[in-house]
Amino acid sequence: MKILLLGYGKMGQLIDKLATAKGHEIVGKINIDNRNELDQFNSSNVDAAIEFSQPEAAVENIKWCLERQIPVAVGTTGWLDKRAEINSFCQENNGTYLFASNFSIGVNIFFKLNEYLAQMMADQDYSVTTKEIHHTSKKDAPSGTSITLAEGILKHVTSKKSWVNQETDNAEELEIISERIDPAPGTHEITYSSPVDTIEICHTAHSREGFAKGAIAVAEWLKNQKGVKTMDDFLESRF
Repeated sequence: MKILLLGYGKMGQLIDKLATAKGHEIVGKINIDNRNELDQFNSSNVDAAIEFSQPEAAVENIKWCLERQIPVAVGTTGWLDKRAEINSFCQENNGTYLFASNFSIGVNIFFKLNEYLAQMMADQDYSVTTKEIHHTSKKDAPSGTSITLAEGILKHVTSKKSWVNQETDNAEELEIISERIDPAPGTHEITYSSPVDTIEICHTAHSREGFAKGAIAVAEWLKNQKGVKTMDDFLESRF
């Protein structure tokens, strides 16, 4: 499979290593310094793209792929205010893309656990808070993973109307605390507290490898898909 990498930071480099080890061909490694090289690529010499760049570049990269019918797996966060626009653009151009706040299979199982717990806790007398810990070079706060977790809670715990990225005394706001420290493996915690007891679920990533392997698996799958896809679509096809 011929894969184009859009963004060649730490994640792009790891994807390069793991995809090559699986027998895939990395046909291009695009970053801000060599973006002019994109002109040589199209759907005849690229089977799928994997996008891990920066928020300010992601929308342009995604549109570039969709215009050329190159399926693209997008892991960059921080651009989601444009998501509805991109979904429409994908349909208009008969393209294929999947955005995931996190490609790790373990994290996506954690998303399911989070929603299941939120359903069970919806009518219980507990307060809920969330916390994330990441390395200091992570650009966005809260992370896309934290936002996905918060949205899963808000879907079921109807006493919460919105999330905020700070401590709050407003009972209708879901608190997301973001810490940026080094070193940090990447941790997400959901805590339900009451005077009687505390219930916590937690996911800790020990390396980026889970994210990279998931992104490669999604790119392999996207090659034969059409339209706007989600991690739920991918997981349903696998399990």
